[in-house]
Amino acid sequence: MNSTDFTFANPAALNWIWAVVVLAVLVAVRARGRARALQAFADTPLLRSIAPRASAIRPFVRAALAVAALAALVPALMDPRWGAQVEEVKRRGADVFFVVDVSRSMTAQDASPDRLSRAKQFVEETVESLGGDRVGLIEFAGTAALRVPLTLNYGAFRTTLNELKPLSGARGGTALANSIALAAASFPPNSSGSRAIVILSDGEDLGGEGADSDPVAAAKQALADHQVHVYAIGIGDTAEGARIPVGRSGAAVQWLVHDGQEIWTKMDERVLREASLAGGGAFIPAGTGRVDMARAYAQTVGTLERQEFEANTVTRRTPRYQWFAGLAFALLLASSLVPARRAPAPTEVAP
Repeated sequence: MNSTDFTFANPAALNWIWAVVVLAVLVAVRARGRARALQAFADTPLLRSIAPRASAIRPFVRAALAVAALAALVPALMDPRWGAQVEEVKRRGADVFFVVDVSRSMTAQDASPDRLSRAKQFVEETVESLGGDRVGLIEFAGTAALRVPLTLNYGAFRTTLNELKPLSGARGGTALANSIALAAASFPPNSSGSRAIVILSDGEDLGGEGADSDPVAAAKQALADHQVHVYAIGIGDTAEGARIPVGRSGAAVQWLVHDGQEIWTKMDERVLREASLAGGGAFIPAGTGRVDMARAYAQTVGTLERQEFEANTVTRRTPRYQWFAGLAFALLLASSLVPARRAPAPTEVAP
């Protein structure tokens, strides 16, 4: 096997080896303490006569085999791979930009753990269900910013998605309108494939004055000029809403205050619904509940026609974690078969 063909798909799992090392030390300390306790109780000949089935080594062997099994699970968790297979894969898919609201109101905790975290969970669950769709990421609060251009590298996309943080900049309709325009302009100019924008927001204070700050007008223009469909997912409670945390004072949470009054934020679906309908898409009022994003995506963006792209050569390395998982199982089985005590001596039957 060529060393260049060997790789770990999840090298971060190596950190579990420290837990195994700690457990091995505890087993050794316990075995040593047990041996000393038996020696202090009685010398070896006397111990064999009063407790003939007692064994100092057998419990240690059982524990050592169990620790070895856990040690074998570490490389299994690291997902070792070797042996490459080269395939030609034809990609059929659409281009999709996820536009995520990172304004201060998205820190409200009516959607657990908060609105922004729920939005990121929705995006990640959607990406996990994708096949050949390219994805991009745009954030907006007071301004819109392109964080990830269209890519098939879902791992890099997730890394940047997890790095999104709430911004305290000003809000306004211009931000969402500009984010729609930015996404529409970021698609390949001569692509004939389907294009979609998926907005995740609480919809609060997204309205603006004038055509340049109108998300509905921006969505309508994206559909007319770029054939981009706009979808929106509303996050947050529409009835009572929630307060906006700004920090902690000891164990107490501090809330955003204006003119001496705590500010409560509610999910406002009006602009999100109107923008998605104007953009030829659909609105999903997620609220504070859970949504099956794979199914929702399949029933909305998934219905768009997919473009077939040129075949790409893909090298797939064969997973080999089964070998280490099998070794761990064998060691655990061996550990269970080692008795904790010696077998009783055969008794002689008088003639």
